[in-house]
Amino acid sequence: MSSNSPVFRAPSASDIAALRKEDASASPTTTTEIDGTVVERFPVEPSEPILLGLITDIFQRYWDRIHFGACVQGGVWEITVDEAPKSIRMLDGYITVDFGRWHFHLCIGEHKGSKGKPASPELARIRRTSRAEFYRQLQQDGTPNSWGFRMFNGDDDAQMTVFFPNPYLSRDQKIRREADWNALEMWDDLRLRYAGMEPDPKDRSSSGFRHG
Repeated sequence: MSSNSPVFRAPSASDIAALRKEDASASPTTTTEIDGTVVERFPVEPSEPILLGLITDIFQRYWDRIHFGACVQGGVWEITVDEAPKSIRMLDGYITVDFGRWHFHLCIGEHKGSKGKPASPELARIRRTSRAEFYRQLQQDGTPNSWGFRMFNGDDDAQMTVFFPNPYLSRDQKIRREADWNALEMWDDLRLRYAGMEPDPKDRSSSGFRHG
């Protein structure tokens, strides 16, 4: 990816409000995944401007609070970083989050490929994000156990999962006896600005963390 591509900064609340479509906030859904995990899903409009703003927000403002990576059946990467990205830029539909020694790309917008190797419409469809959502996993008693954001491509393959701070887990993933509800600041902030949803008292109803 070219280093001459525009570098982006986290958008303001007014910028986000202007980008979001009035009818974009679909109703939350509750699903049971193949492993039996019950998940509440809160859709995010998968347009390039919204995803660019949200990903930029996550990695410029909250980089030191998250774990992120791939999360699929049979494999989970929970990456942390020691500093904010050096740059965030767009080229040919791909956002690049660059940490200097390493970086990652996600296709979130219109993708055409190169002159020598253009992307077919079908390939461009598959590569681009088609579904994005905030999510929270529920315990058997219906209270939340974990919170995050995830994206899927045009074939509904996972592109990236971001694990948000958990009130019952420390930065180094040690279980806390007492909840630190300030950990939900990121969840409340981003879900309000990008999905139009006010803070939910249900998020503070959990009595502890249970793995699996």
